[in-house]
Amino acid sequence: MYKRILVPVDGSPTSIKALTAALELARMGGGRIRLVYVVEEMVFLASYQFGGASPDMVQIMRDTGAKVLKDAMAIAQSAGVEADQVLLDTPPGRLGEAVASAAKLWEAHLIVVGTHGRHGVGRFFMGSGAEQIIRMAPVHVLVVRDPSAT
Repeated sequence: MYKRILVPVDGSPTSIKALTAALELARMGGGRIRLVYVVEEMVFLASYQFGGASPDMVQIMRDTGAKVLKDAMAIAQSAGVEADQVLLDTPPGRLGEAVASAAKLWEAHLIVVGTHGRHGVGRFFMGSGAEQIIRMAPVHVLVVRDPSAT
């Protein structure tokens, strides 16, 4: 049913749980995975404006993304699922917009994302990546929760 599964990854434990769930779905349905890492330059620009980031921060964020994608690809390959990867380093707007755009361009059938279970003030200030993706997604979204985060 879901042949093209998009998985935003950030290297967190919940992201890995989402990847594991997506790999199982792909294996069962003969699908493939596209791993996506979004470099959120807006986060960099906001912190730089207030003196919180160095000019090298965007490159560090790109390097981190490349490592996260490499590690996620290794997990996908060990599961025997066809996968590719995309580093979005000039995404449109926020995380949710970047993931929605990537899903449209790739003609994904499903997005699988992990949630950190952030609540209250932390969610208000940081926003919820999973919530952004759910609101903007052009396709179904499977949200994988890490039970230890609740």
